[in-house]
Amino acid sequence: MIRGIYAAGSGMIAESIRNDAIANNLANANTAGYKKDIAVNKDFRDILITRIHDKSGNAEIGSTGVGTVIDEIATNQSTGIMRQTNNPLDVAIEGKGFFVIETPNGVRYTRNGSFSRNSQGELVTLDGYRVMGDNGPIRLGKAANVCIGDDGRVTIDGNGRNAAEVGKLRIESFADERQLTKEGSSLFIAVQGNGTPSNALVHQGMLEMSNVNVVSEMVNMIAGYRAYEVNSKVVQAHDQLLDKAVNEVGRI
Repeated sequence: MIRGIYAAGSGMIAESIRNDAIANNLANANTAGYKKDIAVNKDFRDILITRIHDKSGNAEIGSTGVGTVIDEIATNQSTGIMRQTNNPLDVAIEGKGFFVIETPNGVRYTRNGSFSRNSQGELVTLDGYRVMGDNGPIRLGKAANVCIGDDGRVTIDGNGRNAAEVGKLRIESFADERQLTKEGSSLFIAVQGNGTPSNALVHQGMLEMSNVNVVSEMVNMIAGYRAYEVNSKVVQAHDQLLDKAVNEVGRI
């Protein structure tokens, strides 16, 4: 009976963590470049049940599980839908790849192309981190017109003169995207070094939105609550059995 409480309790903990991940996905359903999390669970190793003092030669009854645990919080890197904004500093990536961002803690990666211009005329994220080009930060100056080509080349023409190229967006991809770890604000950190240059297309005036399906996540949340409730009832049932074992069977 004690083992049953442990098994049901581990299920409650696992479902609690899963619902936390789902709630975070729903909270970021409208965050550009956000990638949803998936809680992946695994079972503890089954144990073999045998009959004690069975001399028949067939004492094995079978195996039973002893609980579950969340193995990892995996990130789904599928592409979100593209939304047109007509903002010349909004950029979306079509295909594999991430924008390279310079932060105080080092290089980070993101699919959130909602950029702006800081007081120094540099292209930055909404958090003020500089967007990197192949030859350093992208500097727009005070140019009125900014054009970003499909290949990521950035040109400006603010005074009616011929367009001048100021850099090319640095976009990198990873053969194994599982090495990317979330750091918050739609940023990822690569735990095993930098990526490789990507030939992905970019679209100016568009944003890649979150890949969260709100309806699907709500269904998953309801299922998680139901699983949590079932496990809690198992714990209550075992508690009642223990109560009888202690207060009634012992008295007999």
